[in-house]
Amino acid sequence: MIRPPAEESVVIQLTRLNNTRLALNCDLIKYVEEAPDTVITLLNGEKLVVRETTADVIDRVREFRRSVLSGALCVPLPASEPPSERGQVPSHSAASSEGPVCG
Repeated sequence: MIRPPAEESVVIQLTRLNNTRLALNCDLIKYVEEAPDTVITLLNGEKLVVRETTADVIDRVREFRRSVLSGALCVPLPASEPPSERGQVPSHSAASSEGPVCG
């Protein structure tokens, strides 16, 4: 299985108020608020204050999720796995006859 570099696979890059970089696992975010600084509250209750706006944080999480979903769509199933019972998944050869599935 091909995987992206570790630092890009589960984190978004943010900046603390003292300008140090922070790599945050966006799956751990409970909520983000601006009061007036941007405060990220994690699932464990820890709070992080960052320079980015709430909108910036949301955009980065969306972009991360978009990249995960597009990557999942680009990974072909191994030949030994049968198509899903619920819905037929086109074989790799059928998809390739119509052109590339992923850019």
